[in-house]
Amino acid sequence: MLLAMYSAQIGPFSSQDLLLFFIMWELELIPVYLLLSMWGGKKRMYSATKFILYTAGGSVFLLMGVMGLGLYGSNEPTLDFETSINRPYPVALEIIFYIGFLISFAVKSPILPFHTWLPDTHGEAHYSTCMLLAGILLKMGAYGLIRINMELLPHAHSIFSPWLMIIGTIQIIYAALTSSGQRNFKKRIAYSSVSHMGLILIGIGSITDAGLNGAILQIISHGFIGAALFFLAGTSYDRIRLVYLDEMGGVAIPMPKIFTLFSSFSMGSLALPGMSGFVAELIVLWGLITSQKYLFMPKILLTFVIAIGMILTPIYSLSMSRQMFYGSKLFNAPTSYLFDFGPRELFVSIAIFLPIIGIGIYPDFVLSLSVEKVEVLLSSFL
Repeated sequence: MLLAMYSAQIGPFSSQDLLLFFIMWELELIPVYLLLSMWGGKKRMYSATKFILYTAGGSVFLLMGVMGLGLYGSNEPTLDFETSINRPYPVALEIIFYIGFLISFAVKSPILPFHTWLPDTHGEAHYSTCMLLAGILLKMGAYGLIRINMELLPHAHSIFSPWLMIIGTIQIIYAALTSSGQRNFKKRIAYSSVSHMGLILIGIGSITDAGLNGAILQIISHGFIGAALFFLAGTSYDRIRLVYLDEMGGVAIPMPKIFTLFSSFSMGSLALPGMSGFVAELIVLWGLITSQKYLFMPKILLTFVIAIGMILTPIYSLSMSRQMFYGSKLFNAPTSYLFDFGPRELFVSIAIFLPIIGIGIYPDFVLSLSVEKVEVLLSSFL
């Protein structure tokens, strides 16, 4: 099922055809549903049903948008991406298409207020499923926004981009505040994913080279950081069999390797300089400030609010580490039954950690892959 889920997730990123994009978009729902409903936690059926209703509901809008784009204004219907670029549409029709695609991608990303399936799904799913959900599934929505909404519908995107930035800013603050109140540590990490997706929205909405490159870098960066945090959360649960933070404490002494790596990835999540998250957030903010599309005061106001959100990120991230690893609430008793990372788990963690450091030190390695495409994409907004 994991292989089926992973294979279907590759599809949308490699599709050159809108119909194939939709088919692969739908195909991954089946293994995710089965992974949730068969290998999830106590409320797995509730979470699986909620997931399938949300995502299948969003897919209806995607199908209508794909059919509309393919059938409009041509004697020979075409669903090829390259053919569809720069095809003219009446503004009203383009806005309708844009809204349809936006709803579908907002469910998957997730964007407020379509995000409520995510904490329940992450809270109940096995950590291996969570890794693929956080690392790849959420990025499908952001990729769709760039590849379809921006590239195929540029006029409507110019109209909607200020709203995307406002929603992204609200999302950063809301998710950071909500994350701080979660007792379940997997749900806390899930809300941190929602907060980070807000930055991607801001980068996409800024319509600048720096903003869009920063959004793409944030997509890749969060793919590594989110997957790593869920991996460590899952391996910790395998050992202590607890998910509520207020029941934990003192795990650092019997499990120093898990503590060290969890702390390192938490630093990556809160954008410590030298890690990929810092570079991505910096470039997104630079793209917002240098954007010629918006007035000076709204840009400064948005940047100030985003900065508050970034201050809230260490609060929920570091308090999670404190509650899990410090103190002695749980482990006054002998801790000989707890064992630390084995070689296999250590290898997986380090394999994820190295790209985070690598991108943080030398981001041009990733940016060089996207910069030319971004320039071509933004040329239609001039």
